[in-house]
Amino acid sequence: MGSIFKFHNDLDTDQIIASQYLLLPTIEEMKAHTFESVDPDFSKKVNPGDFIVGGENFGCGSSREQAPSVLKAVGVQAVIAKSFARIFYRNAINIGLPVIVCKDLYDDVKDGDAMELSLSEGLATYGGKTYPCTKLPEYMQNILNNGGLISFLNKEEE
Repeated sequence: MGSIFKFHNDLDTDQIIASQYLLLPTIEEMKAHTFESVDPDFSKKVNPGDFIVGGENFGCGSSREQAPSVLKAVGVQAVIAKSFARIFYRNAINIGLPVIVCKDLYDDVKDGDAMELSLSEGLATYGGKTYPCTKLPEYMQNILNNGGLISFLNKEEE
């Protein structure tokens, strides 16, 4: 169970983490500036296990890996959207942040409400209703379960 932070269509990576903060040396230092331009208090309000719910084309813009990395660093459990920019989606999987396509959820949810997500079942539960989401293939789920692609590949070598 986590709280929802709802964001608009075409939310780009500059809105997730603005380019001036990429000069900071670590993700830990960057995370305080997550969503600063659209919700200046986001990093103070978000709790581990919360969800980002977005509209169409979530994560468009530049291909910076720091965008999904700061979301993971602030404790976001998963990003659920109507659709994702391809490079954001791949970067999120690579760093171990679940990204789930769920076409019908966005229109029903409200910012601050609670929801649940079952990655293994591909289901989101909100307001007593269950929403079918994209169920990740087993190999992608294994990457997420291992904390990202590098961790996954390192375990395979052992």
